[in-house]
Amino acid sequence: MLRKLTADDSRFKTLDFTPGLNIVVADTTSVSAATDSRNSAGKSSIIELLHFLLGARPDKHLATKKALRGIRFRLHLDWPGVPDTLRVTRIGTNPNAVELDHDVTTGMQGQLDFGTTDIPLSEWNQLIEAALFGLKDEHDGISGRNLLSYYIRRVSSHAFNEPIRTHARQTEVVAASNLAYLLGLDWRLATRYREISAREATRTQLRKAVNDPVWGRIVGNTAELRGQITVAEARITRLREQIDSFRVVPEYENLKQRADAISKEIRRLTNEDVVDRRNLQDLESAIRETNGVEVDYVERVYQELGVVLSNQVRRRFEDVRAFHESVVRNRHRYLSDEISTVQRQLEGRRIQRERLGDEQAQILRQLDEGGALEALTVLQRVYAQEQASLDALRNRLAAAQALEASARQITAMRVQIEDEMAADLEDRATQSSEATLLFDQFAKKLYGEQRAGYLAIEAGRNSLKITPRIDDDDSRGIGSMVIFCFDLTLAVIARRHNRGPDFLVHDSHLFDGVDDRQLKAAFELAEQVSREEGLQYIATINSDDLGKAQRRGFDSSPYELTTRLTDAYEDGGLFGFRF
Repeated sequence: MLRKLTADDSRFKTLDFTPGLNIVVADTTSVSAATDSRNSAGKSSIIELLHFLLGARPDKHLATKKALRGIRFRLHLDWPGVPDTLRVTRIGTNPNAVELDHDVTTGMQGQLDFGTTDIPLSEWNQLIEAALFGLKDEHDGISGRNLLSYYIRRVSSHAFNEPIRTHARQTEVVAASNLAYLLGLDWRLATRYREISAREATRTQLRKAVNDPVWGRIVGNTAELRGQITVAEARITRLREQIDSFRVVPEYENLKQRADAISKEIRRLTNEDVVDRRNLQDLESAIRETNGVEVDYVERVYQELGVVLSNQVRRRFEDVRAFHESVVRNRHRYLSDEISTVQRQLEGRRIQRERLGDEQAQILRQLDEGGALEALTVLQRVYAQEQASLDALRNRLAAAQALEASARQITAMRVQIEDEMAADLEDRATQSSEATLLFDQFAKKLYGEQRAGYLAIEAGRNSLKITPRIDDDDSRGIGSMVIFCFDLTLAVIARRHNRGPDFLVHDSHLFDGVDDRQLKAAFELAEQVSREEGLQYIATINSDDLGKAQRRGFDSSPYELTTRLTDAYEDGGLFGFRF
């Protein structure tokens, strides 16, 4: 139970709560002007501070406003294992930390440290889930903060618009999952509706995206993507085989350099052969020209000139012929020697080329069988890139498959979960009946036997359907009493089965427009249920609204807190000052 709400600012009006019914009254004062309003007295601020001290996020919270963020707010409440009360302190200047006067974090393991400790906000929420709601294992789909919102509804979140949702943007699936837990139904099965909704939402978004020409190309279609995946898988298989069979060749770079040098040497020898073969042709042509010495033309020349050669001249001419023949023989011998030299050079280079060719072939075989470590690294890098590309294609295929999934498939999934939920509700008829009968009992306490109240719990196509209703509940007042009966039903059932705390808090907004007879009946019902079930019911209300119930015979004096809020402008509100 909640015991005390206080602060370290002396102007703050401390609220001391007791077991059973607690009524926080906002009065008008004798000096109140017609323009004064109890809407600023701080009734809803009590709700906000309770949420702040019970783990609410600090985003734009009342306690973090400039005028309040230096105040340390405290809540005293009962806690398992703590003999007196646990004091929770939180301040707006450091809203992500919570101070506890007992280290109850160790108590979760069966021990309790009575020293003050500071814990992160997230850990405090985990402690609340475990101690107040019994959520110690994985519970994806429900949370302590969502559950608390049914125990302390906030007008700032539009929690009084309808009984099922506690804030305007809460989906029916999330609401139903949390309610299923409090009612003792299979909340995990109820949460599965959320998975189907998420899939359908994804399909809807992808369907919108595919109409965009750019996004349409990014997503693609399944037929094209399967073809691309097949090609990519084959490419990766080849790379994998190359990597598996790759052999690192020692001195790879040296061998590669030697192979390059041999290639250059073979090209040089070939170039020299070309030059020598051309020279050989010239030499062979020259040696043919030196065969046979023709000198008779000299005598004919003399004859044609009319000169008759004497015997003496003829002898000299013979000497010239002999000299000329000697020169021709020497030239022939020289050319023959040159031809032989060139031929030997050609043969030598041929032998050298064959040797170099054999060596090069051996090196190339070694290089072909393996490679350098750097080459293996490159192969592995290419393999990783191709694998990443394949993964991206598979992700696109998954997106395309979700996009192309027919509505019939999703409908089939909904039918399946609906059947499973219906079967589970049959198995848990006891829990459903307990909640339905309790809600009807509370409704009849407010409106008499002539109006039926029912709590319909059924398997729906989109979520678990939980519908509380009182006949003729179209009016605002009756709608508020539906929420009153529904919250009281949740609190009682969860308390009986150790799935929820032993307090329930209602803001004065719940009672706006409620008929005086139902207002009296609601307070009497809250007092009776609190006493019989060991609960604490806290309500804030304006004095004139409370007066309606009093005029109907309700004696509120035993349940009114001694601390009263007023509409006095300067110091009448909860905080003792205006801001």
